[in-house]
Amino acid sequence: MSGLPVRIGTLRALVKEINVSAQAGKPLIVGGPAALAQTLRRELGVSGGDDPRGAAVYVHIWGGHDDEAALKRARRARVPIVALAPPEVDDVPFVLATDVVRLQPGHGFPLEALATAIAGRLGEEAAPLAARVPLLRRAVAEELIASFARRNALVAVAVFIPGVDLPVLVRNELRLVLRLHQAYGHDVDPRARLPEIGVTFAAGVGLRAVARELLDLVPVAGWAVKGAVAYAGTRALGEATLRRLEMGAPGRH
Repeated sequence: MSGLPVRIGTLRALVKEINVSAQAGKPLIVGGPAALAQTLRRELGVSGGDDPRGAAVYVHIWGGHDDEAALKRARRARVPIVALAPPEVDDVPFVLATDVVRLQPGHGFPLEALATAIAGRLGEEAAPLAARVPLLRRAVAEELIASFARRNALVAVAVFIPGVDLPVLVRNELRLVLRLHQAYGHDVDPRARLPEIGVTFAAGVGLRAVARELLDLVPVAGWAVKGAVAYAGTRALGEATLRRLEMGAPGRH
């Protein structure tokens, strides 16, 4: 066991953390004009009212008589907010400009843009929500892959002592793979995910070997080589996992 790049206890703690997030079961709540909110709930495949308390994310459709009050309630409840608003609305109170998705008259709800905004707003915490809202899965997976690839690139660049970065890189890759499985509604128990865990361990060690070989060829700017290898390898691992999941994902959109 000591030869593994990540301790068994670390793996158990990671799985426990991800399982706890799944058990929280926080919903996606939609608010705004009643008819529009109901239509969007139907298109997203969610139910419930418009009370944002306890939600994973609150999606508000601008255009009601109490827009600001509804958004203020969500803000007070400390719930992440994504808003849908027409182009002529310059500023949506209590919502960052990056979390506003623009509505185009006559084009329906921009579901892909909305999913991307939710994935970006929630980050890793979007995975358990995507398990219950399949329409979010692709956007959440793409955000996870990009985020963990950047994270591992920074780790590889920042750590100069040979070998010290490997456990961190592999732990991040495991986290990515398990979160992707969670987003697609799969069990993240280690016994169910042993093949993926084995592949991730092998990929981490293999990438480390590639980086060493390249450093021998390009001794100058070694930090850039390490960062590029970590980024590309983590991204490739994530994309390969995503392809496997999408080939067999039930309820895929």
